[in-house]
Amino acid sequence: MTTTELEKDAGGAGAVTDNLLELKGVRVFYGAIEAIKGIDLTVRKGEIVALLGGNGAGKTTTLRTISGMLRPRHGEVLLHDERIDGIKSHELVRFGVGHVPEGRRVFARMTVRENLEMGAYRFKSVDSAEMDRVFTLFPRLAERRSQLAGTLSGGEQQMLAIGRALMGKPELLLLDEPSMGLAPLIVQQIFDIVEEINKQGTTVLLVEQNATQALALANRGYVLETGEIAMSGPSADLLADSRIREAYLGEGAA
Repeated sequence: MTTTELEKDAGGAGAVTDNLLELKGVRVFYGAIEAIKGIDLTVRKGEIVALLGGNGAGKTTTLRTISGMLRPRHGEVLLHDERIDGIKSHELVRFGVGHVPEGRRVFARMTVRENLEMGAYRFKSVDSAEMDRVFTLFPRLAERRSQLAGTLSGGEQQMLAIGRALMGKPELLLLDEPSMGLAPLIVQQIFDIVEEINKQGTTVLLVEQNATQALALANRGYVLETGEIAMSGPSADLLADSRIREAYLGEGAA
């Protein structure tokens, strides 16, 4: 594998050293409709990378393709330089890929602890140290460990969805709109926790419509428009770009 040195650009964890995930010429279709139009994307080990774009841009489709829920018609998805685009989603967990989908999708009739235990299904037994780590990251979940997940608030369910993914000990964590529908204070807590997860060694690919906070947290970013990458670069550069500021930060052109 080719090793590339990269200094930290903005936010996120420290220096990163090699490619963990690569998409090469990936094209994804829903029937005759091409949703992803030949994109190239790289996530280096240790990074937080933001994937931005409006509704229908292809962000969720990209994550679903990486995690094996969808298969590209053309192109390659590589993890550690090995193709994974033919591997089913439940098997990809064993390769170190964790996916927190849009909408949380917790098991409403199971307790918080049972939801977390489901996240560790690839192991023969639940790692108590990992459970303690999740409860340390999310003290609210520790307080509500015996509560049914369906009775939690939206923010607590988002915490549970992330915690459940962490129980699989992912090397790469895919987060799809973790701030959606949450109060600003809870959003900040979620982003702080994502930063801490990254500092503890997990690489993160973050899909977000909250461009300001996503780019403040991430090392680099990609902007998708109708299935194509319109812009990419260090987060600081994207934040300073007038096109990004006008389209995603609600600021008019200077």
